[in-house]
Amino acid sequence: MKNFDRRNFLKKTSLSAAAISVMPSYLKADMKRPSKAMYMGDFAAPKLDLIRAAFIGVGARGGTHLKSFAALEGTEVVAICDLYEDLVDQKIGWVREVAGKKRHKNIAKYSGDENQWKKMLAEIKPDVVFIATNWLSHAPMAIEAMNQGAHAFVEVPIAVGLDEMWDIVDASERTQKHCMMMENVNYGRDELLFLNMCRQGALGEILHGEAAYIHELRGQMEEQKRGTGSWRTYHYAHRNGNLYPTHGLGPVAQYMNLGRTDDNFGSLVSFSTPAIGRSAYAKKNYPADHKWNQLDYKGGDLNTSIIKTTLGRTVMVQWDETSPRPYSRLNLIQGTAGTLAGFPTRVALEGGVDGITKDHHSWVQGDQLAAVYDKYDHPLYKRLNESTKGSGHGGMDGIMMYRIVECLQKGLPLDQNVYEGCFWSAVAPLSERSVASGGAPQPFPDFTRGSWKSTAPLAIVK
Repeated sequence: MKNFDRRNFLKKTSLSAAAISVMPSYLKADMKRPSKAMYMGDFAAPKLDLIRAAFIGVGARGGTHLKSFAALEGTEVVAICDLYEDLVDQKIGWVREVAGKKRHKNIAKYSGDENQWKKMLAEIKPDVVFIATNWLSHAPMAIEAMNQGAHAFVEVPIAVGLDEMWDIVDASERTQKHCMMMENVNYGRDELLFLNMCRQGALGEILHGEAAYIHELRGQMEEQKRGTGSWRTYHYAHRNGNLYPTHGLGPVAQYMNLGRTDDNFGSLVSFSTPAIGRSAYAKKNYPADHKWNQLDYKGGDLNTSIIKTTLGRTVMVQWDETSPRPYSRLNLIQGTAGTLAGFPTRVALEGGVDGITKDHHSWVQGDQLAAVYDKYDHPLYKRLNESTKGSGHGGMDGIMMYRIVECLQKGLPLDQNVYEGCFWSAVAPLSERSVASGGAPQPFPDFTRGSWKSTAPLAIVK
C-alpha cells in the first residue's frame, strides 16, 4: 500500500494476553459447512483451454509470475494493475519480450490508487488473478477475485490473520474457485527429490521434520518509499513470532502428508529470542530522527516453533530475517529408515546407500549425490528442468507456473489446495499467540472441517 495504514496494521496483527486467555474464535465451534458450499480438497475446475489472467502487483515477485505465465502457450494476459504506472508499462514490455506479437495483444492497464484492482476485476472479469502485493492485502484481494468469478493465486502468506484464512476458505468453498498460495519452494529440485523418496518409502515411517526461513534481509530497510522493506519493516516492529513460515514448512508438510488422508496439524508452541538486531541495525545505519529509529522493534530476532501433529509427529519451524548467518531452509525429514537434510543436501539411509556408504553413520553428500539424483529425481523435475532453468530461484518458479497452467488447462486438481495454504500460513498468527502467552500450546483450526481424511495424498506427477 502506498499510504501504509498503521492503525489498520495494528488492528490486524496486535495481540494481548487478555485476548489469548479466552477460547479463541478462530477454532470455529460450529464446524458445519454451509449447504451450498463444497469441499475443495481434491477440487478440479472445468478445463480452460485459454487462460485469461490479470495481475495485481508486478514488482519483484509479481513480475516474475507475469513473465513465466506469459511465455506459456494457451495463456493470455488481459490486465495488469499496480500502484505505479511505470511498473505496469515495464511489465507489458516484458510480456512482449517473452511472447512476441502473436499473443497478449490487448492488455488493460490499471494504476494510480489503491482501489484500481477492484475496478479491474469488475471490468475485465479474468479467469484467474495473480496477487503479489503486501501481506495485508492478500486476503481481501483473493476473496474479491473469487467473488468476481476468478481463480485466485496468492503470494505467500495466503493471509495474516486466522479469521481472514477462514474467510478465504469460505469464499473458495462457496464460489467453487481455486485459491492457491504460490509456495514456489515445493517445486525445487531437492524438495521434489525428498518428496519422491518419501513416497517410495525410502525413509520408512516418517517421524519428524525441520523447516526454516533463515535469510538475512536487513538491507530491505533501504526500500523506504517503494518495495518490500517499506511495509515489511513494520511487521518486524509490531509482531513477535514466526512471520514467514511457509517456504520451509510447505515442502515438509507435503513430505509428511499433513492435511491429506494420513495426518494433520494439531497444535503449536513457540518461543522468540530477544529483539535486538533490527534496532541495532537501524541505529547503526540511519540518523537518530529517521523513521526506522522511531519504531519499537518487538519481534524476536529468531523464532523457534514446534508443531505436534494429530499422530504425534513433530515439526520444528524456525524463522530469522535479521541475524548475520548464511541462508537456510533446513529442509530435514526423518523416518525410521533414514534421514534427508538440506543446506547442504545430505542423505543417510539405514544399511547405507548402495555403492557409496555402508551404513547410516555417514552422510551421502556433495558429488556422491549424483547417484541419488539419478535414482530418485522427481519425474516432474526431469520433465521441466531444461525449459524452466532461467525462470527464477533455480527454476522452481517456472515449474510452479507450468503446473498451475497445466492443471487449469487439463482440469486437474492443483498441487496445493486452499486448506494447505491456510494451514502453512497459520503458523505465523499461532506463533504470535504462543509467544505472547509464554509458550502455551495453540491448537490449529481445522480449515477442512474434518474433511482432510478424504483428501488424496499429493501424487508423484509424471
